[in-house]
Amino acid sequence: MSFIDLRSDTVTVPSQQMREAMYKAEVGDDVFMDDPTVKVLESKAADITGKEAALYVTSGTMGNLVALLTHEIHGFGVMAGRDSHLFNNEGGGVSVFGGALCQQVNDEAGLPLVSDMELAFKANSSNVHLAPTKLLCLENTHNKRGGMASTVSEMKVCTDWARNKKMSIHLDGARIFNASIACNEKVSDYCSLVDSVQICLSKGLGAPIGSLVCGPRSFIEKARFWRKRVGGGLRQVGIVAAAGIYALDNNIERMATDHANAAMVKKMLDEANIETLAVARPTNMVYFKIKDAAKTDALISACSAKGVKFNSTAPATYRIVFHLNINREEALKAANTIIEEVKSIGV
Repeated sequence: MSFIDLRSDTVTVPSQQMREAMYKAEVGDDVFMDDPTVKVLESKAADITGKEAALYVTSGTMGNLVALLTHEIHGFGVMAGRDSHLFNNEGGGVSVFGGALCQQVNDEAGLPLVSDMELAFKANSSNVHLAPTKLLCLENTHNKRGGMASTVSEMKVCTDWARNKKMSIHLDGARIFNASIACNEKVSDYCSLVDSVQICLSKGLGAPIGSLVCGPRSFIEKARFWRKRVGGGLRQVGIVAAAGIYALDNNIERMATDHANAAMVKKMLDEANIETLAVARPTNMVYFKIKDAAKTDALISACSAKGVKFNSTAPATYRIVFHLNINREEALKAANTIIEEVKSIGV
């Protein structure tokens, strides 16, 4: 069976044009900084984000970890949203490898409120009982908040507060291009507010692998060391870096199609009286709920049997994600299948 796979925007497969770019890529040993294709990709990412330099890594999780280790967080507090990907979905790397205390703040609005950050903040003072807060981590778009995009001005409220506290700032910008499209803002304007940013190539951009850490040149030189230390040294990786170049050149503006498909499906679910998560600035995700948590898995199985795949994020709660391998007709079929099976199962 050919599935309509809505589990994530990470399930995309390279197009023929992307495969051709990979096949033709010049390669070299990237640990020796000899891979010309990686150099092109890193330079392109630095230009797009407005940073001095960039470092190619295997994944967004590695990118966030390498960035945080480069910020020298050991023994300090790292402030992050309690619903953030960094806190919930990265294996506790901030504590396991970084030796840092994660100071959680409420990020239900997609970004933390200043009042909540003030409560969580620990000053670098003579009080030996406290781990001083050194780094603020933001996420845009915010996965668990329904793929919500925050504007540059909204982010600036948080970053201005952190600057006043003399904190460093890292942005988990895995889906920052979705935010850029949704808010009609430049990626570089978002990134100008932070010291470091991680951008992902293997989500909405459709590359098979890879993320980039972007920041000042001196920061990226240190990050290169940390990448090696955590086992991320790469050899003839231009083959996949070429896919990243193709993605940045061709797959950014088309994300608007994913957002439109998500909006259409949300409207259909709402009209069918299926509860969806309201999002101020939605992107390529739709979260929806059923009433009977005991039937969580039953709905997934029933829809899968009809060729539509998606995951639950909690009992009775589901996430569907639109991407470049899903066209409008497939989005319509997915919505109709979900509506039919919700009625059939009686949830």
